[in-house]
Amino acid sequence: MFENKGARLFREAWIAGVRAHFPGEPKPGYVAPWEDTPDWERAAAGAVCWQVRQFLAVSEGHAARLTREQKGQFVAACWAAQMYRHFTDPKPGYVADWTELPAWQREADADIFEAIEKAVG
Repeated sequence: MFENKGARLFREAWIAGVRAHFPGEPKPGYVAPWEDTPDWERAAAGAVCWQVRQFLAVSEGHAARLTREQKGQFVAACWAAQMYRHFTDPKPGYVADWTELPAWQREADADIFEAIEKAVG
């Protein structure tokens, strides 16, 4: 099933991004293995992966020309929408504007987009 594969791809890219960009030791939940990832987070990850894949498809490959920042912004906006879908009153950090996200998270979001882009080929 694509959603499961897509969700895992998203989660693996997130963990790699956190490990690469987070200053210091990340919270355990940030790098928890797939088996310990809550169902809502798996669903959100799968949905965002699907949205990125669709975005890449409808751009007919031209989304590759986006800046790294634009790619990260797309992931962040899709994630925020999923947080509103899953929570009535999401944590502010889950739905923060791009400029309010810490630099490490912006980098991790861009990494996610690029990992999905690479998987699409």
